[in-house]
Amino acid sequence: MLERRDGKLDKLPADDPKRAELLAQFQPAVWLEDAARRVSQIQAVTHSLKPIHPDAKGSNLYCPPPRLAAQTVVGSHCLGESFATDVVGNAAALDVYKFLKLEFEGQSLLARLLAGDEDALAALSDDPTQAHHWAQAFTGLVAPRGRVASHTLAKQLYWLAGEAPLRDADFHLLAPLYPSSLVQRMYEQLQEDRFSEAAKEARQAKKAGEFHERPTHDYPHLAVQKLGGTKPQNISQLNSERLGQNFLLASQPPQWHSRDVLPLLDTDSLFKRFGRRPEVRQTVKALHTFLAANPPKNVGTRDTRDDLADGLIDEFLLFGAALRELPPGWSQAPECKLPDEQKVWVDSGAFSPENLPPNWADELAARYALWLNAALSTTDAMTMGDPEHAHWRNDLRDALAAYDWELRHAA
Repeated sequence: MLERRDGKLDKLPADDPKRAELLAQFQPAVWLEDAARRVSQIQAVTHSLKPIHPDAKGSNLYCPPPRLAAQTVVGSHCLGESFATDVVGNAAALDVYKFLKLEFEGQSLLARLLAGDEDALAALSDDPTQAHHWAQAFTGLVAPRGRVASHTLAKQLYWLAGEAPLRDADFHLLAPLYPSSLVQRMYEQLQEDRFSEAAKEARQAKKAGEFHERPTHDYPHLAVQKLGGTKPQNISQLNSERLGQNFLLASQPPQWHSRDVLPLLDTDSLFKRFGRRPEVRQTVKALHTFLAANPPKNVGTRDTRDDLADGLIDEFLLFGAALRELPPGWSQAPECKLPDEQKVWVDSGAFSPENLPPNWADELAARYALWLNAALSTTDAMTMGDPEHAHWRNDLRDALAAYDWELRHAA
């Protein structure tokens, strides 16, 4: 408030009679009375309409994330207690919101007034009646304005809520709002992942092939939607703070780079070709670098190790799926020297369901664990043993269980 006053005073000559008028306007009681009147020109929201269409005149909503029902998809409910409130309305009244955002001991003035904090009321005025009057006006910032309504410029979509797509009654007509609070969290996270000093150090370590405790996060094909043009404040307060930038994550299907898949002939192990795959080499190198750094034995270390190991298993599943696209029975060729358990994995026609080799998945998982231990044991100081072998084996065995079930229950 004082900064705003002083900024205006600096523009006036010392003998300008408007200085006295301006000083009077910024007396606490006078300013608070004016702010209590102007607060009705703005509204605190978590979901806003203007980003959908700048001329839409429908409802905006204030729905604190902790009060939202849990869902199986990512949404505003994931934010919990820590969320940014947005403000829409007359941009000229945003100074009132900045006042209500002032914090004391980690809580904003608005939050304290909403909770009925007696100290916050006393700070507004020595007169309890006046303090309650102003508090009622300020807390109206989060109240709904009129009855909930959509607008002809708002978007609408039919959402299948029932089981029958051919029945109109099984659809709900939705009028989506822009999840301002969720968008702000995503913006802050992406800025942290892209431009923070810690993120820069992690990327430098990755480029140098060195271990860093912080993972790197990449967002390929990221798009930026500008809202509000040269006046982002006309959309909302948070949009103004982001300079109108709103990130759009890439949602197009994966761009597969198909390579000719050749049968595994004249080799006694599928792991020779599997280990030469670029993605596999990169992941093995990352896992080796991480383990060689002798990280502390804690939950974070186990999670990082398991994430890298899971990446290898994903590659192994893709490797098998690609080979199973070859004509069934290809492994019966005399040139195929693979063990039976590996034939089951790479050839969908290698065996009939009733003739599957016993314990093929256990044997394949054990061979996988031997291969990974050997790939990681490159020096005397870095030697994998029986505990690691058992861990890798069990991880792959769990992943193979679903495929084993499909084979044994094939029609």
